Amino acid sequence: MLPFMAVKHENFKTCAQSGFCARNRAYADQVSSFGASFTSPYALDPKSVTFSKGQLTGTIVKTLPNGAEKIKLPLTITFLESGTARVTVDEEKRQKGDITLRHDSKARKERYNEAEKWAIVGGLAVSKGAAVSKQAEQGTTRVVYGPTGMFQAVIKHAPFGVEFVRDGEVQVNFNGKGLMNMEHWRPKIEREPKEVKEGEEPVVEEEAGMGSFEDESTWWDESFGGNTDSKPRGPESVAMDVTFPGYEHVFGIPEHTGPMSLKQTRGGEGNYNDPYRLYNSDVFEYDMDSPMTLYGSIPFMQAHKKDSTVGVFWLNAAETWVDITKSKVSSNLLTLGIEGHADTHTHWFSEGGLLDVFVFLGPTPKDVTSAYGELTGYTQLPQQFAIGYHQCRWNYVTDEDVRDVDRKFDKFKIPYDVIWLDIEYTDGKKYFTWDPHTFPDPLGMEKQLDAHDRKLVAIIDPHIKNEGGYPIVDELKSKDLAVHNKNGDIYEGWCWPGSSYWIDCFNPAALTWWKSLFRYDKFVGTARNVFIWNDMNEPSVFNGPETTMPKDNLHHGNWEHRDLHNLNGLTLVNATYNALLARDKTEEKAGGVRPFVLTRSFFSGSQRMGAMWTGDNQANWEHLAASIPMILSLGVSGFPFAGADVGGFFGNPSKELLTRWYQAGAFYPFFRGHAHIDTRRREPYLAGSPYTEIITQALRLRYSLLPAWYTAFHEASVNGSPIVRPNYFVHPTDERGFAIDDQLYLGSTGLLAKPVTTEGAESVDVYLADHESYYDYFDFTVYTGKGKHSVPAKLDTIPLLMQGGHIIPRRERPRRSAGLMKWDPFTLVVVLGKDGNADGTLYLDDGASFEYEAGAYMHRRFVFDYDAGVLRSEDLATEGKKTKDYLKAMARVRVEKVVVVGAPAKWKAVTQVEVNEEGDKSSGAKRMVGLSYHGPEGGKAAWAVVRDPGVGIGRGWSIAFA
Repeated sequence: MLPFMAVKHENFKTCAQSGFCARNRAYADQVSSFGASFTSPYALDPKSVTFSKGQLTGTIVKTLPNGAEKIKLPLTITFLESGTARVTVDEEKRQKGDITLRHDSKARKERYNEAEKWAIVGGLAVSKGAAVSKQAEQGTTRVVYGPTGMFQAVIKHAPFGVEFVRDGEVQVNFNGKGLMNMEHWRPKIEREPKEVKEGEEPVVEEEAGMGSFEDESTWWDESFGGNTDSKPRGPESVAMDVTFPGYEHVFGIPEHTGPMSLKQTRGGEGNYNDPYRLYNSDVFEYDMDSPMTLYGSIPFMQAHKKDSTVGVFWLNAAETWVDITKSKVSSNLLTLGIEGHADTHTHWFSEGGLLDVFVFLGPTPKDVTSAYGELTGYTQLPQQFAIGYHQCRWNYVTDEDVRDVDRKFDKFKIPYDVIWLDIEYTDGKKYFTWDPHTFPDPLGMEKQLDAHDRKLVAIIDPHIKNEGGYPIVDELKSKDLAVHNKNGDIYEGWCWPGSSYWIDCFNPAALTWWKSLFRYDKFVGTARNVFIWNDMNEPSVFNGPETTMPKDNLHHGNWEHRDLHNLNGLTLVNATYNALLARDKTEEKAGGVRPFVLTRSFFSGSQRMGAMWTGDNQANWEHLAASIPMILSLGVSGFPFAGADVGGFFGNPSKELLTRWYQAGAFYPFFRGHAHIDTRRREPYLAGSPYTEIITQALRLRYSLLPAWYTAFHEASVNGSPIVRPNYFVHPTDERGFAIDDQLYLGSTGLLAKPVTTEGAESVDVYLADHESYYDYFDFTVYTGKGKHSVPAKLDTIPLLMQGGHIIPRRERPRRSAGLMKWDPFTLVVVLGKDGNADGTLYLDDGASFEYEAGAYMHRRFVFDYDAGVLRSEDLATEGKKTKDYLKAMARVRVEKVVVVGAPAKWKAVTQVEVNEEGDKSSGAKRMVGLSYHGPEGGKAAWAVVRDPGVGIGRGWSIAFA
């Protein structure tokens, strides 16, 4: 192993070191200590309440303890056509600009209100059916909304709170614990510092807005790591408690290590001591099982219990922390047979911005992820190459090195689609350049890759080297497109190139400029098979506070960096995505190609534009194990195109670990091997026998299942479902399986994988959540019965089961890349359920362009009806203007094999099946095709094969087995 140090905790704040986090936690402690005697100082003025066209407005009044002032907080509750509710609270004085900034700051006076501009793309149509109910209790306003009026919002006036009701029960409760807190603007009162004698505690001043005694030391400035944050607007945090009554499990708010079912954060055995933090940061060699912030933030949480899922989306791009506690509610002893339940209490607080929260009432996991995706956008439908295997390291050192790796993959018959270049390909770390000595012929290199339909991905980061004679930085400065410091000058920091400036992608002019840089005639040396990797976009600043830029930096519109920090990575990817849509007139005329962009930093909405990976992990078994719950958590949080560096970025994995990681990686939606510059080379062909052969098997499994993967990606792109799914998502009634996060289902295929993540394992326990039959993918061994089953898992074996009742499409011919599989025939694996039936789907298009939007695709449903003994293909597509041309082009692509697992014994005597196909010239005549039957043996299921039925994959057809 390479010598390395763990994450430098001293570089990153704990809650106690983050002023607003410590203040809001202290407030919560104080409220708890007061108990029932505490009354929240926030009340909705009933006279201010109006309701019109699906929207309730009013004014919340924050009453200060001394009665000197009442703070007005405008409230809007919007009921959306989708059934989602949105609660927004602003601050009148800041909204009107009626405040004074300190230090002659140029910053905006308002609370940041543009997160919606970047994160939200749809789903905001206001409900026409929402209405105020006349049955509201005194002191409340009740609104009935949602599909068929099945939801209610009960708005309590004093103290202010909202209960969201479904099925007659409160599902989500705002401010039920009284922790709402909006730090209002107030002028700084200069006080003489009071001398504190040795041994005495410092005297803290009463904070007029919270009715408590609190340390003011971080209201007006805050120092950490040698940097002082000037805080020109003073304290401005927002906070709210959100309770999920009856829900024990909550999921989401990535990116963190640790279990998918989120832990409690207020201490105690097995719990965390700090809240989950959302503050995008460059945290290399990160800890396991920690609430510490990582590279991306999605402030979206789901709560789940048997047959019910709800969620909240906290739309705020500032630094955010989330505390989680749980309380057991005992059952009434007189109510026999009914157990108690758990309530989950969450406490959200952000440094600034609006209090802006969306509420989703489900009731299914799919309902919640779909409603969230309707707002923030569904995941990109990528080019097909992007879901193949990606080979990367820091760094391939020359263009000849890249060519050699490409040749050796072919020599060893190992499939791959993309090779990657890290920062060393550039001329002195100046982006949009090539090192003339080590990469003198990039176009020749790309031409070799293109011969086998392979791609190149090159890294482009947001820091621009500050060096004379570099045209990119000269333009950045002359056009004033960089982020500014608090004084309004261009901000200078330190990153890979040394002295650097950062493009401000919040600036529309910067987006236009950035787009121009990727054109083929500008980024000379790039061809049509080159795509982009955006790294370091948190942004990472080596000499900045917490390895990022100061919070009082200024972006376009004079918004402070603190307001929008977690959006920064998204804006860079947005700029790059749009730059790749069309890089010359030929692509523009063709309607553009689907971009591929990988990002490290992300926020809600980033899923629309590409993939992410979990950053700088380590080559050890713990990091391999952690990758599964991390990817599952991202999937249920709306960003399913996710992966982890196969093999671990830091360190040298053992050959066993490397092999097991490839087997796990074959079930990551984003599948890339990557390694640090100081590690040994570890391309699959270097592992040696038997490891190279086993890794190759895993890669070929991935490629054979690309039709199933692409179909799962399509489903995610239209309804927000995760690409790989945890047990609770697939089996929402199975309480024993809600917290399981070490196995996963692939889309709707019924494929259940349990990657091996422990050294020396020869078997794994796979949990089955129902009484359906499951079959080993490779030898059809049968597993039946709810609970854990031991499944063999020797080094050359991937524990992979098929749930009965599904039909799985695959392509079995080994190819060098995904693009070369375009015309290959299909195999359909029909896995019969206990009722003898099965169904499945296949989505297919050209895998590259946007022509599918005009109907150039096929979407088929395959159904096996046991009673009729017939397998048939049905059309799910909606015809468009390019449908016929696409189907004509694909007319010769056929089904070459049908495998039926769990074949009934009555087929033993059957030797032929009858095939009928739409458009067959011999329509009306029987076409008989051979059937071979293989009986059950040693715990393995019976199976049957129809070889070359000759039916078109895009046509309607039927195969009669009896």
